[in-house]
Amino acid sequence: MIDFVATFIFFFAVIDPIGTIPVFIAVTRGYDAAAKRKIAVIASLVAAALLVFFAVAGEILLTAMGIPLAAFQIAGGIVLFLFALSMIFGESKPEEEVRLIKDHRETAIFPLAVPSIASPGAMLACVLLTENARFNIFEQVQTVAMMLVVILLTLLLMLVASSVHKVIGNAGASVISRVMGLILASVAVTNALAGFVSYFDK
Repeated sequence: MIDFVATFIFFFAVIDPIGTIPVFIAVTRGYDAAAKRKIAVIASLVAAALLVFFAVAGEILLTAMGIPLAAFQIAGGIVLFLFALSMIFGESKPEEEVRLIKDHRETAIFPLAVPSIASPGAMLACVLLTENARFNIFEQVQTVAMMLVVILLTLLLMLVASSVHKVIGNAGASVISRVMGLILASVAVTNALAGFVSYFDK
């Protein structure tokens, strides 16, 4: 049996359901309520499917390609950092908002499902917490179940994000998006540095 509380807290930290709210608000400003609900559901399903894939085949895939976990962590940190920069310095242009309205599925997948929910850190967590050498199949299933619970919680928070949006408005969403971008950049640098340390310690 795994430690359910510890596993839940670990996935809660790397998926960050609360931190997903401002990202969700920021990328769905041009949508109506129905479209926002659809985006939330699609993003959650895509993120869940991707993380389950990494839990099942991530270790096998990385090993087959000769990619160490540290390299995956470094690459994930770089991708997160680039996305964080777009959150901080990006400008809200009317043309982009029109394009987003037409491409709600694209918005649900990027940047919401990946890398906001299914972040490189979450993917790495799925690989580490389902290592075949450390955990049996039953324990791995329990770990995946805890991960899915956290994603369900993330979905519920996104569904009520519209109410939050009514209170803070577009200006508030823009401010929160940039602040979260700065925090995300810090997390990305931390992940990359941890990857470098892990890689060169071997």
